[in-house]
Amino acid sequence: MKTLPFINPGTGEKFGELAAANKADVTRAMQEMRQASRIWKQKSVAERVRILRQLQQVIIDAEEEICITINQSTGKSRQDGLIELMLTVERIHRYLNNAQRWLRPRVVFPGLYFFKFYFTQPQPYGTVLVISPWNYPFELAVPFVVSALLAGNTVLLKPSEVTPAVGQLIEALFKRVPELAPFVRVLHGDGSVGAAAVEAQPDLVYLTGSTATAYKVAAACAKHLIPYLFELGGKDAMIVLEDADVAAAARWGVWGACYNAGQSCVAVERIYVVESRYHEFLQKVVGEAERYTIGYSTELESPYHSGPLVVDRQITVCKEHLEDAKAKGAWVLTGGKIKGNYMEPTVLVDVTHEMKVMNEETFGPLIPVMKVKDEAEAIRLTNDSEYGLSASVWSRDIAQAKRVADQLEVGSVVINDALAHYAVTHLPFGGVKKSGTARSHGSQELLQFSQLHSFAIGQPPAALDLATKMRDPGHYWLGSALLHLVFGVTWEQRLRPLQKLLGRPSAPAIPAAEAPAPPSTNGHHPRRVPIGAVAGVAGVLGAAAIAFAVKWGKK
Repeated sequence: MKTLPFINPGTGEKFGELAAANKADVTRAMQEMRQASRIWKQKSVAERVRILRQLQQVIIDAEEEICITINQSTGKSRQDGLIELMLTVERIHRYLNNAQRWLRPRVVFPGLYFFKFYFTQPQPYGTVLVISPWNYPFELAVPFVVSALLAGNTVLLKPSEVTPAVGQLIEALFKRVPELAPFVRVLHGDGSVGAAAVEAQPDLVYLTGSTATAYKVAAACAKHLIPYLFELGGKDAMIVLEDADVAAAARWGVWGACYNAGQSCVAVERIYVVESRYHEFLQKVVGEAERYTIGYSTELESPYHSGPLVVDRQITVCKEHLEDAKAKGAWVLTGGKIKGNYMEPTVLVDVTHEMKVMNEETFGPLIPVMKVKDEAEAIRLTNDSEYGLSASVWSRDIAQAKRVADQLEVGSVVINDALAHYAVTHLPFGGVKKSGTARSHGSQELLQFSQLHSFAIGQPPAALDLATKMRDPGHYWLGSALLHLVFGVTWEQRLRPLQKLLGRPSAPAIPAAEAPAPPSTNGHHPRRVPIGAVAGVAGVLGAAAIAFAVKWGKK
């Protein structure tokens, strides 16, 4: 039986282990969740909210247990573990408060069917597979499970094998709510378990992880046409303009680059400073980097800003990016040393976009700073990336900063701060380009775990519905009148049916050589307006108020 060890990256010590799932476990879990889905989706949103409130209570009661487990599993301080817990609980709390409103049916304008009722209603996918990462192993797992459950799905959670103790705790927390436990399964294991879970064909896959992992998951999903949502990495840029508060930019730029040892998808990974403030910024950013402390503590009040790099492969990437930059002409102003799993905040200058540190995600405490001529060059270089998650702009002129922000090809922009956008529960979060397709936070997070179903309800077709009339032959003129009246762009277009009715010249005739043989007129003069059209005009005029409401966007 394969096991997953619990390793504390802050000390290197093993503090436990658990058994990994095998293929049979995955198959069984999928079967159970599919069967349970029939029960869970029948529960009202209000009932789901009531049950998940119990989970919120359980999580808050487990505060100390959660923070200690995060501390041991990632090496981050217990305070940073508490921040992760608070972000999780706030999202759950807001979602439970708003789920009934977000997931309610929405009435749709009926068009020309005045006697029918049309609406859309979110429906669950069925069983959702959530694959979560190791850098925030609690906050990037639990809220997505809750969102999927609120939307009416059952859930398979595959937590990271790097932090299995957190995954084990999450499983225990769900089991502490007996009404909820039957509708969630946690699959512990490495990439092979994730692959088996996708192969078991869930109804939707939600991945938070690296772009490299996303390629593999996308290929596996494509085999079975499984829909998937990806929240991936970034190469977030920070732009410092001429009128920026340089001291604040340096302080929070270093914090944004090094918080959680730089292991955040929204970390500041490259900085562009206009040349007039470049040297001043370098002086201050070096000072901030040298004041930033790293280390591991189990105490409630840790003296360290951040802890270790969690996995060996991340240490390898940081070393590779640092050595590549130096080999291509970059200089280290401060930092650069790696001891065990700890890396000093490292400020690099003379960097270029030919270096890995400027175009590949580092996920570590490297701070490359590049001088630019002006904001136009800063914008161009920021957009010169295959990633597009977030960015930050520093300027005392908010209007100027917003103008720059509008030109950045990213999902989120922070002005005069770093990372601050992610903590706002109702602000949609997600990227463009290779930073993913998903949107977490707020109503969009819940709704992406559902599919819109459409309904049309009413009695058999009513003769007074103008669309019903168009089902029968002999109403071309009525259809033409509706086309012009409802959708006409100018007043001349909208009034054209009345002009025709009053005998005004109509559209040019088809040339004789191209005209088809005239149909039988049954005694009616071919130039006259059909009598049925006259009756139809009354219906058209009666629909005018509704038509104009459509035209002007009123509902």
